[in-house]
Parts: sequence; structure tokens; C-alpha cells
Amino acid sequence: MGARVMVVWCPDWPVVAALWEAGMPAESARRLPAAVLERGRVGACTAAARRTGVRRGMRKRDAQAGCPDLRLLDAAPDRDARAFEPVLAAVEDLRPGVAPLRPGLLALRSPGVFYGGDAHAGAVVAEQVVGAGAWDCRVGVADDLFTAEQAARRAAPQESEVVAPGGSAAYLAALPVEVVDTQPDAGDLVSLLRRLGLRTLGDLAALPADAVHARFGAYGAWLHRAVSGAGTGVGHLGARTPPPELAREQVFEPPVDSVEVLCFSIRRTADAFVAGLAHHGLAATEVRVEVEVEDAPGVAVGRDWLHPRVFGAADLVDRLHWQLSGSTRGARSGSGPSGAGTGAQGRRAATQVGSPVTLVRFVPVVAVPEGAHAEGLWGGSTDERVARGLAKVQGILGHEGVVVPVLQGGRGPADRQTLVPYGERPTALRDRTLPWPGRLPDPPPARVFPEPWPAGVLTDDGRPVLVDDRGAMTGVPGRFRTCAAEGWQPVAAWAGPWPVEESWWDGGRRLTRFQVVGVDGRAWLLSLAGADWWTEAGYD
Repeated sequence: MGARVMVVWCPDWPVVAALWEAGMPAESARRLPAAVLERGRVGACTAAARRTGVRRGMRKRDAQAGCPDLRLLDAAPDRDARAFEPVLAAVEDLRPGVAPLRPGLLALRSPGVFYGGDAHAGAVVAEQVVGAGAWDCRVGVADDLFTAEQAARRAAPQESEVVAPGGSAAYLAALPVEVVDTQPDAGDLVSLLRRLGLRTLGDLAALPADAVHARFGAYGAWLHRAVSGAGTGVGHLGARTPPPELAREQVFEPPVDSVEVLCFSIRRTADAFVAGLAHHGLAATEVRVEVEVEDAPGVAVGRDWLHPRVFGAADLVDRLHWQLSGSTRGARSGSGPSGAGTGAQGRRAATQVGSPVTLVRFVPVVAVPEGAHAEGLWGGSTDERVARGLAKVQGILGHEGVVVPVLQGGRGPADRQTLVPYGERPTALRDRTLPWPGRLPDPPPARVFPEPWPAGVLTDDGRPVLVDDRGAMTGVPGRFRTCAAEGWQPVAAWAGPWPVEESWWDGGRRLTRFQVVGVDGRAWLLSLAGADWWTEAGYD
């Protein structure tokens, strides 16, 4: 009997990884209705969410309508891969040569000969995966990769399903063609197969191989070989090379409760961390700083920090100082920017931590080739000097002291922008490609006021211009003023109205926007909410 393929599948992995990042145990995926959104649609959801009718591909609004308690999470492929790393390492402890197919799915040559059979080997591997924190894992064993994956998807939690040697074609024959949707390159193949009257994989296997290749191309020919029992076995499995151990940690005995002492003592470990990366020709642009305290032994509380260039030892000490002193309070959980040196804000912060610290660990989250950020032959560029200057200012003012504007989707000018701390990756932005009914036409205004100015618009005979519930205006704008300090002036031109009604089911806002040009040539964006006029922005 030749080598066999074992596939380990952890269902709903994007949701599990997102819940892990939120500090929730893996078991919560069983009882908590949650879903990960990809471009406004459900990309993955828990079993509890599926019981309420939530499905992959469903729009966000439809999913929330069917399950009001649905917890929505943002998609993050890097997070999914990072969270799957401990599972890969756990399986590699049993059997080297693990091939990660995608986060939540891995393959390896079955170690059945070492454990008295494939079923016993599957039980050992499942126990190892559960020990790594992935409670829901399924194992499938077969002669080829495709069949093994389908077997894993039909196994019970923490159980294995073994397809007998030579039995792949018989096992796959009764499966519906919809199982092909789990393959990343399937595309619209399932829809096409159903339109041709093919309902099971056995129906596809019964077709002539040359006709399948001519009609469905190379992928269809591969699928036909797989469902016919002529799969590729284990020869093509690309086993990964385990990454080198790049993390560095320092244990404090006795525990230390002073931020200043911790930051002073950790400097050598930070130097070793940077030197270890450099030894492999790498530099870190995202680092996770983990801290263990005396009150919770063995429990590490961490935060991911970003750097606009690469981390140095001083940057790592600065991150630790901010994390312990609480100077990052109010920041987005799970990420942060760069800085240089321990700033004045950090020195003014509290110097005592809530519980004495027993361990500090630096873990590289994103490591890039060192040459990607190396200086040019004649020194650094202007952009690099600007980045260093901003990092120094940020080290003085704190991580939210330097921000950059980022565009996102929205209807009003203020809704379409958000401020992100310098060096931080924007997340959970509203999709700019959506239609956004009621959105202003281009060009957008150049100046958006943080707080709208009280304004006024009158007809030529002095009556207030209003808009009724049906969107009809009570008069034609004749005079206006942008704020109480400005005088009234005639309207040279105007455009609108653009009505906007948001969250009407939850007592949201309803307003109408106008573009108004005065006789002085200046253009303004005015909005009417109820009976009150406001100046939102100006066109320069």
C-alpha cells in the first residue's frame, strides 16, 4: 500500500481566529452567532449563526435581519494565517512535512504506519490539534488530497473519517457537485455542472475525459481525474519549512512593577530581537508585544504594533512603555504606530503597573527582507527623513498625537474621511466602491468643518426655505449666510436637493444637502436638518 494523505480541517477558521484575537476561547465559536464580513458579505460564520439561517455569500443586512444577535467581525487574512501557525507547529511535532493549504486546512502524509492504522493516527493528530487550541477539528484520510479533504469535511468534531485504499471513486460518487465550491479555483463550475444536469460527482466521473477537458479546461480535467479515483496522491504536497524562532522573551524574577525599571531592563532583549532578525536578513514592520503578570501566570496579554519603516531596539522599548503605562488608552485594540524613544507623554504617565510583570516577549508578526528598507547609496531619501521626523514627534506626543486622513465610503464629506494614527493600518473602513445613495456628486469640497456652522437660507421675500417630508421645497433660495458672523448675501447659483435618510428604522437622521454659490464667487455645502440650516464644507 502506498503513502496516504491526511487532511486536517478546522471549520469556520476565519471566525475562530477573529474570536481568538478578541480574547474569546475557541469553544465560543460553537455557541456564539458570529460571522466574518468580506466586502459587505458573509465570508464565514459559526454553526450557531448557520442555525439561524446565516449563510456564506449573504449580504450583511440580510444576515442581521435573520439573526439580530449576530456578531460581525472584519476579515483579516494575515490574522487567520498567524492564528493557524500554532496548529501547524503542533502537527509538525508529530509528523514533519506539513503542507498548509490555507488557514484552517492542512495536509500531510498519513503517519498511520507509526500509530497502528490511519484511524489511530487521526485520533492522535486530532488530540494534538485540540491541545493547540483548535477545539473543532476534523481529520480525513484517503489515497489523494481531494478525497481526503472531502472525508475531513464529513467527519465529526475531533473525529476522523478514513476512506479505504482504492475506494476514492466509490466514496466520491454519491457526493453532490456542490462540494466543489470548497475549492479555491472552482469559480462558476458548480453552476455550470448543474445546468448540464450533473448532480453528483459520480455523474461527472462517468463523462469521457477528453470531453471534460474540452468543455471545462484544465481545472475540469483535474477534477475529473480526482473524482474518478485517479488523484495525484501525496507526491505534490509541498511541505513547508518551519520558520526560525525569531521571538525573544525575558523573564523577571522577582516580578517588576515599575514601568521605568522594566523598560531599562528589557533593552538587551530588544537588541537581541533586532539582531536575530538581521541574522536572517529580515526586519520587522509589525511586532506583537506580550506581557505576563504575576496575578495571571501563563496568560499573556499582547498588542500588535506597526512601524512605518522597520523596528529598532528603541522602538520596541517605546512600544512596551506605551503598552504598560497606558498612554495608548483609547487606541484601536490590537495595533499601534511607530515612534522613536520614550516620549514626554510616556514619562508623565503612571510609573507603576497594576500587577507585577513576570515576562515580556517580542514576537515578529510581519518580517520583510532587510534590503526592502535599506537606505540608498547616497543616504536616505526625503520621504525617509520625513518618516523619521514624524516618528520622533509621535514619540513625544503619544501614538495618537500624529494622524493621517484616510478616505472611506460615505454620503457626507465628514463621513468620507477618518483619521488614523501615523503608521497604523486602517481597518474596518466603509467600502468606497458602494453606490451610497444620496452621496454628493464630484468634485468633493476642499474644506470640511469639524463642527458645522449655523447657517440660514431665505427666499427673496424673506421666508425660510424648508423641505417637506416628500422632498419638496417650500421656496427658491434667494439669500443665505454661512454663519451668524457673516452677513446675508444673494444666491448666485444653487444645486440640489440631495436628501439623505440614514438608519430610519432606529431613529436615525434625515437631512437634505444643497450646493450654494454666493455673488462673491465662493461655493458652500449647506444642509437642512428639520428647520435648521448648517454649513458643512466649503469649495475652494
